[in-house]
Amino acid sequence: MTSLPLPSAWEVPARSSDRAADGNPDDVTELVTATDGIAMAFPAQQGAQGAWMIQAVGMYDPSSHEALDTISRLRDAMPTGVLVGGPVAENADLDHTLRSKAPLVMGVVLLLGFLLLIIALQAIVIALVGVIFNLLSVGAAFGVGALAFQEGWLADPMGFESQGYLTSWAPLFFSLWCSPSRWTTPCFCSHPHVNILSARATPDEAVIGSIAHTAKPIVAAASIMVAVFFTFAIAGTLPMKEMGIILGTAVLLDAFVVRLLLVLAVLFILGEKAWWMPKGLAKVLPKITFAH
Repeated sequence: MTSLPLPSAWEVPARSSDRAADGNPDDVTELVTATDGIAMAFPAQQGAQGAWMIQAVGMYDPSSHEALDTISRLRDAMPTGVLVGGPVAENADLDHTLRSKAPLVMGVVLLLGFLLLIIALQAIVIALVGVIFNLLSVGAAFGVGALAFQEGWLADPMGFESQGYLTSWAPLFFSLWCSPSRWTTPCFCSHPHVNILSARATPDEAVIGSIAHTAKPIVAAASIMVAVFFTFAIAGTLPMKEMGIILGTAVLLDAFVVRLLLVLAVLFILGEKAWWMPKGLAKVLPKITFAH
């Protein structure tokens, strides 16, 4: 069983506590030792400005759920003024903050992207489709990343040892990194389509014309980006490998599945209905024209 350092930086409370009589550091050391999941605690050491530090050793792997539960129990057991810190606790706090804030951040990005697409394309349906496809491509990329790194499917081929989890900041960081290129998908594919429609072509002819206009630059640009990201995957530290695989997969899926298949399939199925827009809203939006 792996031991882990769990430093507990303690400042003497200004008033007595029900669980530590008169702020005696020895009493706090006993509380730390008695906490479930703590193997042992070293005697308190006095620091500057009346602070004390107690070094504790946990029973579990630092990345395990048991270690996180131990930190929670330890904080619940400590009197007012006692702070639980150290690398393990800091990682747990970072993970908690990222998990709690990620839905808000991603929601704001999706909402802003939705509004941007409505202004640029003057079409609510395509804007909504853009948001859905954004989530699909990023979610699929993280699924591949979870299999590769969390489950360890690529551990032997790529020469790393699986941690059993993705880096805590990876989902939020990489999803935000993917978003700018994802929002260009409906614009890049749809404007040739609407330009051809405006020339009195049928919806089917507009889809064919869209593929003719966009396929080559999409494949060329995506190939370069995928090559660069996958280079990171084979020549870097574990976080760099995660970035290379996840971002490379996201670009690959976006280019060859979303842009060249799904977006055009939606345009083909919906026809002119894809460009539906409430008249009142269309009047207040600025008119934006794209040229190739």
